[in-house]
Amino acid sequence: MIPPRGERSFRSTALAVIAFGVAMGYLEGAVVVYLRAAIDAGAVTPVIDASVFARYEAIEVARELATMVMIGAVGWLAGASRLERLAWAAVVFGAWDIVYYIALRLAIGWPASIADWDVLFLIPIPWVGPVWAPVMVSLALIGVGHVAARQLRLGRPLLVTARHIAAGLVAGGLVIASFLVDTERIIAGDTAPWTGWPLYWAGMALASAAVVSALRTGRVRPARPTR
Repeated sequence: MIPPRGERSFRSTALAVIAFGVAMGYLEGAVVVYLRAAIDAGAVTPVIDASVFARYEAIEVARELATMVMIGAVGWLAGASRLERLAWAAVVFGAWDIVYYIALRLAIGWPASIADWDVLFLIPIPWVGPVWAPVMVSLALIGVGHVAARQLRLGRPLLVTARHIAAGLVAGGLVIASFLVDTERIIAGDTAPWTGWPLYWAGMALASAAVVSALRTGRVRPARPTR
């Protein structure tokens, strides 16, 4: 049985978007390996000493901004509407982030476990957290982005209200805050357990509730007019 045209179009787009995310993740992993070899030969983690890294901070921030532009550009090209573009960007981001860690694990044996600390982002200040936390976010982004993009591509619009947007912003803020609470002590060398996890799980729970609500709302068909 030949799938409908919309389904075929969705599959080809999904394959292209995921392939880009995978390639991008591997490329960034390779960049980090080369960066560590150039700065601190023999190191096995991508976390660079603050005094050494200060010389390269501007370059790294620019690289992160360029990465966000690339993800946004792919989402824009893949989607036909603002929501679909956002959904595809989420898929790219998730695939890129997960493959980045896989590439590092294969190349330098890091992370040794998903509990290892990592510097996740640098804008506006360094974000830190255990590896499993961003991986969980990325898995959620891939799943939600895939479902939302498919629903939109097959002509089933999502009804995203101001309530959904507000919940998403608050949820994102909580997750980001969870990565900032331990920044100073981790950079100082303290690797005690993560204290941001309550904020993280609160944000993830709120985001999940908002997504489920938006997907259900989008599937509700309008009532037929009565005579």
